[in-house]
Amino acid sequence: MADRISPAIIKRLPRYYRVISHLDSEGRAKVSSSAIAQMMDITASQVRQDFCNFGGFGQQGYGYDVSKLKSELESILGLDRRHNMIIIGAGNIGRALAGYKGFGDGFCVSAVFDIKTDGIALPSGVAVYPMSELASYCAGNKVDIAVIATPSQAAQSVADAAVAAGIKNIWNFAPTELSVADGVVVENISMSESLYVLCYYMNNKA
Repeated sequence: MADRISPAIIKRLPRYYRVISHLDSEGRAKVSSSAIAQMMDITASQVRQDFCNFGGFGQQGYGYDVSKLKSELESILGLDRRHNMIIIGAGNIGRALAGYKGFGDGFCVSAVFDIKTDGIALPSGVAVYPMSELASYCAGNKVDIAVIATPSQAAQSVADAAVAAGIKNIWNFAPTELSVADGVVVENISMSESLYVLCYYMNNKA
């Protein structure tokens, strides 16, 4: 299915999930496409078109059952399953991610890898291993996602090692583009680029 869903729709799915989760926490039983659209600053037609790519979830004249829609979005995003993550790079970003509690119950950071392991303080239950043990760890443990939080000059070799160890999904925080084999998914996160966009709007106000 992912091959026929546009990247723009995929990027909206987490926003839909955040909005619907908020409504569910407030005890809302149903919601219209117009209400969802208003909260997301898009059109109601866009909401309906997006949801139709996954079979549609509502009834005309009734709207969407909030609890059911939340469950459907969890299934589409894979949030109803457990995902084991490792972090490569135990610097400031890597340590912060290891202790972050906002990923949700479906994501578990099981290990952190770095070239140096001495003196690294991590949350309870998260072990730190030398990079030399990456392949053996992946051979003995199910790893769904590798988070790369290294300096840019090390990121490509680290990605190569992760892919060689059998990892097919990479969340890249290093400020560089990665070259990976077909079948490996990379999601790049650039905090500086996001800040630069904010800076542009800040400095180009009408």
